[in-house]
Amino acid sequence: MKIAMIGTGYVGLVSGVCFSDFGHEVICVDKDPRKIEMLERGEVPIYEPGLDELMEKNVAAGRLSFTGDLAKAVDGADAVFIAVGTPTRRGDGHADLTYVMAAAEEIAGALTGYAVIVTKSTVPVGTNERVKQAVENANPGANFDVASNPEFLREGAAIDDFMRPDRVVVGVQSERAKAVMGGIYRPLFLRDFPVVYTDLESAEMIKYAANAFLATKITFINEIAQLCERTGADIKAVSKGMGLDGRIGNKFLHAGPGYGGSCFPKDTSALARIGQDHAVPMQITETVIKVNDEIKRRMIGKLQDLSDGSFNGKTVAILGVTFKPNTDDMRDAPSLTIVPALIGGGAKVKVADPQGRREGEALLPGVQWVSDAYKAAQNADLVVLLTEWNEFRALDLKRVAKKMATPRMADLRNIYSAADAREAGFEAYCCVGRSGYMPE
Repeated sequence: MKIAMIGTGYVGLVSGVCFSDFGHEVICVDKDPRKIEMLERGEVPIYEPGLDELMEKNVAAGRLSFTGDLAKAVDGADAVFIAVGTPTRRGDGHADLTYVMAAAEEIAGALTGYAVIVTKSTVPVGTNERVKQAVENANPGANFDVASNPEFLREGAAIDDFMRPDRVVVGVQSERAKAVMGGIYRPLFLRDFPVVYTDLESAEMIKYAANAFLATKITFINEIAQLCERTGADIKAVSKGMGLDGRIGNKFLHAGPGYGGSCFPKDTSALARIGQDHAVPMQITETVIKVNDEIKRRMIGKLQDLSDGSFNGKTVAILGVTFKPNTDDMRDAPSLTIVPALIGGGAKVKVADPQGRREGEALLPGVQWVSDAYKAAQNADLVVLLTEWNEFRALDLKRVAKKMATPRMADLRNIYSAADAREAGFEAYCCVGRSGYMPE
């Protein structure tokens, strides 16, 4: 089948490359000529493990190409996927559908035969009906159907998620559209991966409901972590004991500095607004948003305690600034709350992150970027482990402590333990939901 993928951001590029690996002819479209030139040179504008090799393979096979010409891509396509951004709209928390609707109108003018217009972007309930109306208004004679196909890709594991999904959700209105979508996902269907067909509205809601639930799990365990600190319980033991319950599961039960990224913050905000618009307040989701913000601020208090109440004149080493490992994504990362607070309090901040500098330089002005954890720790008064990259999981803690002016550590991902830190020579250590220690 021929597929046009509108948008070469994270979702569009990963989806387009993976569809081409299924054997489909895929043309990825983007309005940014620099991005298209980059892709045509074989360079990937985002960091996602394995994506560069998979892209190179399918370009070489003639199944994958890139263009800035939307009409060329749409001409003769069986399906046209909309995979553009839906950021949180300033001022009211709604998902901004400007790019989605603009893409729909442009697609309408380029249709030359029957096609399924598929919304891959995360959009509020009712958006696909709006897309359908926009296409009909722009091209009354267009022969098309709309479909909703939300993505469930985890950054850092997106290719595996696409190729071995928990489920594929497809919202359709006609048997013809269902047949096209079935053909696109046939390689997964043949391997018995679940493909769930629903109406448009249910498909749209599934994505928001799933992300809000996962954000709730993260926020819940972070609240329990705070209670553990006050009561002497160990959050790792609590999480393990909870996670072994099959009704709960062990995923998303890791305490830390709060959730961030491209999905949870904007999707919880959008779901809360959808509820308000329909007079059904999403009270749990609204509370999750509030508590997550508080958790990030609580981390700053932990760092202040380790810094004798003041950051002024201190040198702080930050290990990891992306919202999670194996990505360069900085969107709503805890570092965007914590690092400015350090700098605003008078601290000098050094940052080590394997992929964070590309986006981080613009988002975190005033920090010094270094190549590794040991250079960050040199003459530092405090080291803060903020993102659990693999290279930070097996640090020589004795070497880190010896390089520091004042060996103190805030382990906000619970990678190490108080015993590890004390043995390595740290005079103070704190983590999340577990016992630490302060200077005697």
